[in-house]
Amino acid sequence: MRLSLRLLACCSTLAFAAAPAFAQDFPARPIKIVVPQAPGSGADVVARMLADSMGKDLGQPVVVDNRPGANGIVASSLVAKEPPDGYTLLQTSVSLVSFNQYIYRNMGFDPIKDFTFIAPLADASFVVVASNKSGIKTWEEFMARAKANPDGITFGSAGAGNSTHLYAEMIARRAGVKLRHIPYKGSGPALLAIVAGEIDVMVSPTVVAAGQLTGGKLVPLAQSGDVRSPQLPNVPLLKDLSPDVPPLPGWYALIGPAKMDGRVVQKLAASVNKFLSDPAVQSKLRSQFLEPIPGTPEGIKKRGETEAALWGALIQELKIQGD
Repeated sequence: MRLSLRLLACCSTLAFAAAPAFAQDFPARPIKIVVPQAPGSGADVVARMLADSMGKDLGQPVVVDNRPGANGIVASSLVAKEPPDGYTLLQTSVSLVSFNQYIYRNMGFDPIKDFTFIAPLADASFVVVASNKSGIKTWEEFMARAKANPDGITFGSAGAGNSTHLYAEMIARRAGVKLRHIPYKGSGPALLAIVAGEIDVMVSPTVVAAGQLTGGKLVPLAQSGDVRSPQLPNVPLLKDLSPDVPPLPGWYALIGPAKMDGRVVQKLAASVNKFLSDPAVQSKLRSQFLEPIPGTPEGIKKRGETEAALWGALIQELKIQGD
């Protein structure tokens, strides 16, 4: 009995000593960041910048593994099932954390409970644009025509349940107008449609619409965010034009499987925030209409939960269901 107690005490001491050693030695091998989008996408660009910086900071290679499919569910499901050792991470987004759980009935995982939140990365900006053929030149004209002709103004999106769809619906509801939704298969086809005059307005990721705006092929009505983009100094802020509309979230964040060691999370979060504090990184992100958002694991998890409640209610109201 005395020997058993001594053995138990010895094992407990060894286990206690091993935990800090594991965290202290992390990482001891390459880290993988799974990205739910294809190579060359905006999310992929951010992930590769992050991987390069973290690799130098942590002293181990950090590789990007692109796993597009099912609106991020393929990548999310893969990472949720990995060991929580910090070596397989996911670059997630507001869509994956806050929207998908209301759109898809059987994802096989909980986007909040089955992950460890590590750090926020960047917030993508959006711009409300009108077709030149629509005759709409200002936000005020847009609202006046929408109120005078319910369901007469068409808006395009990258697909039902996509951010570009939900944001336009939220704008319409808060402004007390009714717009007619025309979904497309991606932001690219929707943008081509509005340039051609097939639809009247669209909420677009700013980076997607930037080239067409520069070329005068679209009319900018409003932009998201708290400050005007240096590239769009004359485009008013949506928050000033329609204060009732909540901020349009388009953030990316780094997460991992549930139950990761807190010390590993802290080390990874510190590396992410070091990346975001680099002036060269900040400049490159902003050139892509992305605003760095350094923060804490608790902060980005809370944001995901808050926006799930807000936008989830809209998704349920619209009765959007994925395949």
